[in-house]
Amino acid sequence: MPFDFKKEYKEFYLPKTTPAIVTVPKANFITISGKGDPNDENGDYQKALGVLYAVAYTLKMSYKTDYKIDGFFEYVVPPLEGFWWQDGVEGVDYNNKSEFNWISAIRLPDFITKKDFQWAVATATKKKKIDCSAAKFVEIDEGLCVQIMHIGSYDSEPESVALMDSFIEANGYCNDFSDKRLHHEIYLSDPRKLSPEKWKTVIRHPIVKIG
Repeated sequence: MPFDFKKEYKEFYLPKTTPAIVTVPKANFITISGKGDPNDENGDYQKALGVLYAVAYTLKMSYKTDYKIDGFFEYVVPPLEGFWWQDGVEGVDYNNKSEFNWISAIRLPDFITKKDFQWAVATATKKKKIDCSAAKFVEIDEGLCVQIMHIGSYDSEPESVALMDSFIEANGYCNDFSDKRLHHEIYLSDPRKLSPEKWKTVIRHPIVKIG
């Protein structure tokens, strides 16, 4: 069976619908950064997703090509993730989507090196006939966070965020947002296949112990 990050690391991908504190280890990602409303069908966000998946699946299927990756084993491409912020706003203002800054990301297995990544970008660009040069190989170290499984539409996320905020305050923590520590979402549902009330999204915020 291919390695599945969601099943092997349930603590980080399948939290409960009540808040919990976790320490997230470093990991490597394919990322693309941009700005604008993610719901714009012709916007940069939708284009970024096409590039992310092109590179991710080129790496996943590399074992069927002449390019060999040291230590490779078959795996399920991890779910799409997103880091979100707005200039001058702590957290997220869901009513002002056009001002979103975002980093879209897909996790990479540890055995994939920057050299392997660069091969995948070049290969995907050639085969898919799309420019994949915006994709970056990035190490992300989130550290101490609070997270929750949000069930419902993205616009209803403030309800879950309020639960997270109350939980950390009651336990002696506070949010620790910065230009390096951001509102983080992991998308476990395909919006094309499920109605919004059934969408599952991991919401994760950076925190720090008070005092």
